[in-house]
Amino acid sequence: MSTKAPPRCLDLSRLVSRVGRGPLTGVDRVERAYLDHLLAAPGPLFSLVRMRLSYAVLDRAGTQALADRLAGDVPWGTPDLRARLTPKLSRQSQQVEADLRRLALGTCIRRNLYALLARHWPKGMRYLNVGHSNLTQRVLWAVSSQPDAEVSVLVHDMIPLDYPEYQRPGQPAKFERAMRMVSRYATRVICNSEATRQRVVHYFNQWGRMPEALVAHLGVESMRPDAAALPEGLPPERSYFIALGTIEPRKNHALLLDVWTQMEADGLALPVLLIIGARGWNNEGVFTRLDSSPMIGRDIFELSGLGDQALAALVQNATAMLFPSRAEGFGLPPAEALALGTPAICADLPVYREFMGELPVYLNGNDRYLWAKTIHEMATKGLGETRIEPGAAALPTWDAHFNQILSVT
Repeated sequence: MSTKAPPRCLDLSRLVSRVGRGPLTGVDRVERAYLDHLLAAPGPLFSLVRMRLSYAVLDRAGTQALADRLAGDVPWGTPDLRARLTPKLSRQSQQVEADLRRLALGTCIRRNLYALLARHWPKGMRYLNVGHSNLTQRVLWAVSSQPDAEVSVLVHDMIPLDYPEYQRPGQPAKFERAMRMVSRYATRVICNSEATRQRVVHYFNQWGRMPEALVAHLGVESMRPDAAALPEGLPPERSYFIALGTIEPRKNHALLLDVWTQMEADGLALPVLLIIGARGWNNEGVFTRLDSSPMIGRDIFELSGLGDQALAALVQNATAMLFPSRAEGFGLPPAEALALGTPAICADLPVYREFMGELPVYLNGNDRYLWAKTIHEMATKGLGETRIEPGAAALPTWDAHFNQILSVT
């Protein structure tokens, strides 16, 4: 049996669309992990990128050059004429699209994608889409119609369908269209957890086709703290807790604001709460509280735009990471905190127990009194009594993930 690595194509549409929009989100970081790993792995490598009005196909050299730009190691170039004439493109996006054309094997208008792939792809291409982006009928049909091609899609969660009340208007319908295309065209679905797989099966069976499915836990990266990267005034001098993630209803920041209000009402010494993340959607009540509460700027601070190393430095010295989220497909922040030796206090979701076991402290996501009691007790103990040994937690690794995935894709 041949051990030669098959040709692979990673869809990088999501990472490219995120250029200039601040720190990477969890899904962005997964796509970046795939990019880094595939660049280091043997075998022919390609990438596919959706632009405003067209597509670009890059080979390994072009993909490496694109990766260098995405990482900030190489600056983006100057906009070309076509980019300047493309409507609704920011200056940054003009630079990105111009460089994509310079680096690409070929580009095409959208309706010619099948011909573009046929011209540049070798037989037996393994297409990987891990960013929940570019999952359209045009793309998946064009890809799956190439000779002996296979389509593997990583599904992070089905939360937009399970919890439509937490989504932007129109998002559940858009997400369902994408997942229906995955159900129709994918060779296999990669699920980041058994909890996600169960929800995928639930919906895909309703739609008439369930591709091959496998569960592969995401890797928990070792964050690299750098206190020198922190802005002035950080970290706080008092004991502090961190809530990390987009400020949206699903993340349940309202509970934490209630907890700090409860502790103040009980006359307890208040630790600091750092809410780190961009403001999201459908959360006006929380935004109003963040703008008007007397605790804001005294006991509660809202931060965004921190780099990875600064964020890691804050997490490393926090009393605990707080994660009262109402639903997750996986949930990287509490696991990354544990890897640094920082305790995690989480809502009791099955997915957390699936890959973190008994490492976090689990609490009912609606019980503000229990959260207040637990946080107060941890704050009064101090770091020396609450920290765990960094690296002692048996958490999933990217090596294990890719050993599993690349053996079948």
